[in-house]
Amino acid sequence: MSQVEVFRSLHRRPVPGDPLVLPGPWDAASARVFAEAGFPALATPSAGVAASLGYADGEVPADEMFAAVARVVRAVDVPVSADVEGGYGLAPRELVERLLEAGAVGCNLEDSEGGVLKDPRAHADWLAEVRSAAADELFVNARVDTFLCGVTDPERAIERAALYVAAGADCVYPLGAPPAVLPLLRSGIQGPINVGARADGEGPSTAELGGLGATRVTFGPGLQRRATGALREIADGLSR
Repeated sequence: MSQVEVFRSLHRRPVPGDPLVLPGPWDAASARVFAEAGFPALATPSAGVAASLGYADGEVPADEMFAAVARVVRAVDVPVSADVEGGYGLAPRELVERLLEAGAVGCNLEDSEGGVLKDPRAHADWLAEVRSAAADELFVNARVDTFLCGVTDPERAIERAALYVAAGADCVYPLGAPPAVLPLLRSGIQGPINVGARADGEGPSTAELGGLGATRVTFGPGLQRRATGALREIADGLSR
């Protein structure tokens, strides 16, 4: 079984309420830590990678992001999905080629830019082109940014998700969705749902998010920020 087939199979959860937990490595060292801890797959966060490279979120040049993903992939034996933001303006075929060259088995793609939601039908058409170029070689996670952009009606997220699933997305990610609306999203969305969890222990646990309808759970840049906080405490101690 290929890495992408393994990754796809991990989303077919045998027990409801037992989500796939995907830590977000920001470099090769953190990837090895997560893989050695027994996680079956990983998902890089664009903001965490940006911080590790000295950039603000959203400002990493495409070449540097793909190189960072490739380093993570080379460091571990488990499947790695990559957050490639809005695709860096690349044509769908080139985007797919760059992801496959880096060794990624999946990608996270945003449907907003600069805090503004993209036209959902145009974005769905673009996702369909990505799916066509990727065939079965990539697992496409389509982010739904309605909650992130201040649109609190869950039906708007469900409408976008339906368009993206019809376009070939394997999973949808309603970023920032309040836990209370997850059951409604679960009932209205076909296929896997990615839900973000906090890395600081606050908020629902991964198991609780699974019980609310999450198929998979990711942490965005939370783990990188938590690690940076721990390192800051160590650094402060060195100067005493």
